[in-house]
Amino acid sequence: MARNKFDIDETLETPFDIKHLRRALVYAGKYKKTIALSLLISVAAAVVSLLSPLIIQYAVDNCMTAERIPYLIGCAAALFLCIVTSVLLSQKRAKMMTRVGQDIVYDIRRDLFKHMQELPFEYYDSRPHGKILVRVINYVNSISDLMTNGIINFILEMVNLLIIVVFMFFLCWQLALVVLCGLPIYAAIIIFIKNHQRKAWQKVSNKSSNLNAYLHESIVGVQISQVFTREDVNAEINDKLAKSYRSSWMKAVGYSNLVWPSTDIVSIITRAAIYLVGLVFLPGLSLGTILAMGEYSARFWQPLMNLSNLMNTFINAVAYLERIFEMLDEPVKIKDKDGAKEMPPIKGDVHFRDVTFSYEDGTSVLEHLSFDVKAGQSIALVGPTGAGKTTIVSLISRFYDLDSGKVLIDDSDISQVTLHSLRSQMGIMLQDSFIFSGTIMDNLKYGRLDATDEEAREACRIVGIDNYIRSLKDGYNTVVSERGAGLSQGQKQLIALARTILSDPKILVLDEATSSIDAKTERNLQNGLNHLLKGRTSFIIAHRLSTIRNCDRIMYISNKGITESGTHDELIAKRGDYYKLYTAQAV
Repeated sequence: MARNKFDIDETLETPFDIKHLRRALVYAGKYKKTIALSLLISVAAAVVSLLSPLIIQYAVDNCMTAERIPYLIGCAAALFLCIVTSVLLSQKRAKMMTRVGQDIVYDIRRDLFKHMQELPFEYYDSRPHGKILVRVINYVNSISDLMTNGIINFILEMVNLLIIVVFMFFLCWQLALVVLCGLPIYAAIIIFIKNHQRKAWQKVSNKSSNLNAYLHESIVGVQISQVFTREDVNAEINDKLAKSYRSSWMKAVGYSNLVWPSTDIVSIITRAAIYLVGLVFLPGLSLGTILAMGEYSARFWQPLMNLSNLMNTFINAVAYLERIFEMLDEPVKIKDKDGAKEMPPIKGDVHFRDVTFSYEDGTSVLEHLSFDVKAGQSIALVGPTGAGKTTIVSLISRFYDLDSGKVLIDDSDISQVTLHSLRSQMGIMLQDSFIFSGTIMDNLKYGRLDATDEEAREACRIVGIDNYIRSLKDGYNTVVSERGAGLSQGQKQLIALARTILSDPKILVLDEATSSIDAKTERNLQNGLNHLLKGRTSFIIAHRLSTIRNCDRIMYISNKGITESGTHDELIAKRGDYYKLYTAQAV
């Protein structure tokens, strides 16, 4: 059961937890030297920039007469130099931190994808895939700005604020106190806005996640939608989700847009107070000092506005980081055990020893199952839907761990060997013949990159798809889209089968490998498969019993185990479950 659907919001409204930010900073630690240098450059740029008001003060108070024009020109040149130097230093810092931030985001995204490749099947079965994509793409992108400039900017703005306060008190402590009187009013306004703003942006994230999930589902199921003429209904659902996103976004932007005018209003009031106090209550102050304090006052409020925005970024980013780290912390249930050894070259003997397995606690699919298969034998698994046929071959490949018992290949317990050494010697074709975007040749070599083109073509000849591929304009270099759009289901199945054959497995698993192939193609394919299966242990699951008559042994799976086992003729003579199934298909 999916944890949530496209129309159910994920819970993102969690308290601010600094531990997630600290965990993200572990990624930043790799680049601490560059970050430290960037911070030094930022401080230098800030100090140079703050010299400008002092230059203006000196020019106004001392260089406004005709005989001091050369000094005024010198002040103008110094002011220009300060501005250019500050801009160049800021640009250098921005480039450095952009690279560092993107490197950190790359590291997080790399770790996420690597972890995703190892997560068990049930993780993807229990969540809308669109919401998984939101975490890997949207949420990681959302923290990009935080890791690129957020942390360094937060430190820089605090330093800027401190330097500005020092400059103000150095210039005129009375007017500096006037500026600071606006802080309580500003703090009250920002606290009110931020409490609503954070919740509003988290709601935007929820609605974006829902819209993305439904879009992904709609693209994957577009054929079914058209078959059942659901276009109008789906458009209404999409419209409802899009409107919900738009509404939440407009509300969030409304709160965000209050920050700048609120800061600007408080800044204007304090600057007006500076001129009033300076001109009326402190008549001894020079005009240059009042103008410089007005400039410092304007600059004082800019870091505060930036800090309020950065704090909101931090709070939202921590919510995103929580989801990202939640995914990274998702346990990899099927993994190499401590001390796992490399699987020796497989001969092909397979042994089940008192195996019990369940997907959910308390509901066993297999109980106390035991059987032996000799190397080179072909084994057919038949029985009713849901009896455990696919489960058996999945356990041989160790896609799941057992509740109890053992599965051995040759003399090796598969739970004690590395997954790569086990699965690399097996060829597994599942019911879903997935075709990746790329050329047909890319798909054929997906499981064996060192295969030659001739070996790939030979695998296609065995399954009977070679002539069709050659008839295409670009032959084996024909580009197919994701899921093999443009290919019939049978053609996709044959290409997937050729891909499995090309891997040259010691144990071959075919789960409904010919279910989408017509009878004529299947007869041609059967000759190639009979040649292929010689000397190779194989497990074949097929509902069309005509395809498995020649198998060395047929096992009927039912009632959580094997109820019948033997050759086709032996089971027909028994007149048991297999006989009933076979004769029912023959009617």
